[in-house]
Amino acid sequence: MKEQYQAKGKQYGQALQMMTGSMIIYGTIGIFRKFIPLPSDALAFSRGIAGGVFLLLLMRVRGQRFAWEKTGKKNFILLAVTGAIIGFNWILLFEAYNYTTVAVATLCYYMQPVIVLMLSPLVLKERISGKQMFFAALSVAGMILVSGVIGDNAGGPGNTRGILLGLGAAVLYAAVVLINKQIRGVPAYEKTVIQLISAAAALIPYMAAHGNLRSFPMNGTETVLLLIVCLVHTGIAYALYFGAIENLPARSCALLSYIDPVTAVLLSALFLHEAVTVFSAAGAVLIIGSAIGSELAGKKGDIAGYEKNEV
Repeated sequence: MKEQYQAKGKQYGQALQMMTGSMIIYGTIGIFRKFIPLPSDALAFSRGIAGGVFLLLLMRVRGQRFAWEKTGKKNFILLAVTGAIIGFNWILLFEAYNYTTVAVATLCYYMQPVIVLMLSPLVLKERISGKQMFFAALSVAGMILVSGVIGDNAGGPGNTRGILLGLGAAVLYAAVVLINKQIRGVPAYEKTVIQLISAAAALIPYMAAHGNLRSFPMNGTETVLLLIVCLVHTGIAYALYFGAIENLPARSCALLSYIDPVTAVLLSALFLHEAVTVFSAAGAVLIIGSAIGSELAGKKGDIAGYEKNEV
């Protein structure tokens, strides 16, 4: 019995490390994007195809068979749709990084739990508690502070466009979370492979329409950064994440996911020298704190959106 408890404790500790590692990796993607001179659609396509192939190879190495019989026609259609949404969600997020700071774009993106919360009564017929409404209001207040509307950090039209793009990405990710709640019985790796490949496939017509189905000149450093985003930020990060959620409660996964925006805010200030004003810092605390508070105030097992498909 003692050995069993020790084994479970070790397994839980490893899962915590894997989840923390995946969130830290996700939190650095905005910094890498700043130094990759690819159009956002080409970067999103590269990430989708490379991530999907990486996970397929990982399944093969582990001896896992792709369980098509567990997917089914309905689930496959829903996964293909969510995959397409993920692809355009990435485009909006990558564009947001181009127009505003990594910190602001990331915090806008993490309005997603509030969007899911507000749409849940309409889409999922779920009730919202008074505490959750309170935390949602705090999150909106934090968004106002981060946007620079209050204070002298508005940043002009470019910053406003970046904020709107980040919020647009949050809306698309919220749609993915809500649709994913309708998908049952599909193993995590199979689900993510279909979504990643679908994301890449859905972006081909978009890239063709914008003339981006071609090669782009990049130097050695930029190519290495692209490979890191495709393989580390997608393949390895997903592998760590899915390895962790098998041994962690859903609520723990949800709360640990907020390591991502905290990492993005801190590292963007450190490496990109992005200015952090008193208002933006207060807004960041409100957004992240209210999201965590909303998770804690929710029903046990009712997590707004801890599935990590966006970045």
